Amino acid sequence: MDDDILSSIYVLGTAFAYCLPTFIALGRGHPNCIPILVVNLSLGWTVIGWVGALAWALKGRQRAHES
Repeated sequence: MDDDILSSIYVLGTAFAYCLPTFIALGRGHPNCIPILVVNLSLGWTVIGWVGALAWALKGRQRAHES
């Protein structure tokens, strides 16, 4: 039973880490969210593709802060 819980936590954690560039792009209001999502889903399984999507998500303008 404990192995099932640990396996579930591992799968959810790795799925979150895999989609992290997309979540960052959405949270920052990046103007290229959809292309980042496509790169993340298609090339994210490679380390270079994932790092590239992450760098792209972190680069660019942020959404304007509302006051």
